Amino acid sequence: MRPSTILKSALACTLLLPVIGCHSKSAPTAENFIEGLNKHFVDHPDCLLSNIRFPYETSDAKETAQMDTLVKSQLLDKSVEMAIHVSRYTVTTVGTRYAPRFCYGHRVISTIDNNTPLTVANGFKETQVTYHYTMADVPVWAKSADVLKAFPAMADITSGHATGVATLAQTPVGWQVPD
Repeated sequence: MRPSTILKSALACTLLLPVIGCHSKSAPTAENFIEGLNKHFVDHPDCLLSNIRFPYETSDAKETAQMDTLVKSQLLDKSVEMAIHVSRYTVTTVGTRYAPRFCYGHRVISTIDNNTPLTVANGFKETQVTYHYTMADVPVWAKSADVLKAFPAMADITSGHATGVATLAQTPVGWQVPD
């Protein structure tokens, strides 16, 4: 190309850019929403037990049935206190990799179904998005039929057909889930 052609092309691009718009990571597009959510979820896995500390004791029949599936998966050990009708659970050597929250993977956003109009909150433009996702890095124990039956919410989430809703804030470097 001749220098005058390059100069004319650069000038045309500079003049047309504001008219045709430019692709920016902070533009409110489905692609940018997906990128922001995926960055967030890599560091925010889904977990079974968010408020439990071990050793853990329960006399609740439903909790006992759920925890027993983790015993069967060799993540927990169980002892029973017959005098007070309590099951006591401790983490096994295998279970230490997942304890205490027993995280079972992270979300990978596949589609954005819709988003709300942009509003300003805390000085940032925000939108609420509804999305479909699959789970990545799901461990073997979280795929067992017994565990899936005992934890139906996890079974739904790991089914490959899950949906979610999140708020995203627009920043100069892209869309982010506000903390």
